[in-house]
Amino acid sequence: MTQDDRTAARLDAYLLANRDRHAAQLCDWLRIPSVSSQSDHDGDTRRAAVFIADELRGLGLVVEVIPTEGHPLVYAETEQRADRRTLLFYGHYDVQPTDPLDQWLSPPFEPAIRDGVIYARGASDDKGQLYTHVKALEAWLATGEPLPVNVKFIIEGEEECGGPAVYRYVEQHPDRLACDAVVISDTSLYDEKTPAICYSLRGLSFMQIDVAGPRADLHSGSFGGVVQNPGNALAAIVAGLKDGDGRVLIPGFYDAVRELDAEERRAFASLGFTDEVLLRDTGSPAPHGERGYTTLERMWARPTCDVNGMWSGYQGEGAKTIIPAQAGAKVSMRLVPDQDPAEIARLFERHVMANAPEGVGVKVTYLHGASPVMVPRASSMMSAGVRAMTRGFGREPVFIREGGSIPIVGTFQACLKSPVLLLGYGLPNDNIHSPNEKFHLENFYNGIATTAALLGEAALA
Repeated sequence: MTQDDRTAARLDAYLLANRDRHAAQLCDWLRIPSVSSQSDHDGDTRRAAVFIADELRGLGLVVEVIPTEGHPLVYAETEQRADRRTLLFYGHYDVQPTDPLDQWLSPPFEPAIRDGVIYARGASDDKGQLYTHVKALEAWLATGEPLPVNVKFIIEGEEECGGPAVYRYVEQHPDRLACDAVVISDTSLYDEKTPAICYSLRGLSFMQIDVAGPRADLHSGSFGGVVQNPGNALAAIVAGLKDGDGRVLIPGFYDAVRELDAEERRAFASLGFTDEVLLRDTGSPAPHGERGYTTLERMWARPTCDVNGMWSGYQGEGAKTIIPAQAGAKVSMRLVPDQDPAEIARLFERHVMANAPEGVGVKVTYLHGASPVMVPRASSMMSAGVRAMTRGFGREPVFIREGGSIPIVGTFQACLKSPVLLLGYGLPNDNIHSPNEKFHLENFYNGIATTAALLGEAALA
């Protein structure tokens, strides 16, 4: 047995012996309701930051909880040696709101383990996945194995609410965060049996439409048909965003889209994804989307325009016949290379204003955005990631794109000039942002083993 084999065996033995403890500690973290977008949880959000800071400090890292105008950042590092490569691990400790609460099978902040699956808000996005890196580092330090790389962490608490703190920090402190690769686990495996490395993320333009009519709600019998109804006006505006085939109608929306090349289309097709899988995972009655593209192509490599929420008028029990004074909608557009979020926001606003019915006031607000990301697949660090995932999950990963956004990735690329490894340990159907969010414990354990292997493989990259 070589020294590398002995090291791997000692790490494996440690991780196996400590599985239950690691899962229990994750549950302790998941109990903290760190909902960053809701001010009544500000204290909880800080508690979540302190929890992970204390954990890293307990491993012997130098740790700083950094105040911001919003939720704090957590920075930590091992001893930094000039003769070793450096990995920077990023993740977020904040979570999404839990609505609708009545659809949860167990309380979202009381973790429940059923059939080898842990159910809780934040289990997969992103506390569970981030925690794999902490436990992997623990294994190296606890077994006394010489750490083969320098390790840094930058952990934020505003990913789910679009806060600016981490972006400003990365832009202002590139020397402190300098590294040979940034490692992020906030994506997913391809499916239950197939590990994956993500190489492209969609960007985002997130908008709000506000429609104003009369100064107060009006009796619909007295004033219906003589003043414009903001609810009707909003419906018309939203209906004008897409056609019946799912194609966005905003002029110029597709002008900068980077089309899939033939090799990528073949690679997507080889994965064997079917609409039956889509319907099973979503519960939708039928697939729908832009014509001329497969479901995977639409999911990963085509831009979108979707209403995320709408409001207007009376929504309580029974009837209240009014002309509502106001209406509104939140709309997200997922973007692909090489679309620019600010330009898409400008085109969106121009289209909405041009199609707004007369008789109402319309305001369009650009809430936040993120640039789409494309990560090179051919690099020594990517190869190290492939070897690590193969060891951790027992099967070589496939390369995939991701339909969601991780806004900080583009900032890392621009400011640190380092490759980014997107090693996802969750599943596409982990119900992130939805009721009954979950994380398979086997994927949690395999993720820890993958990161433990990566610490060794990165030293050889």
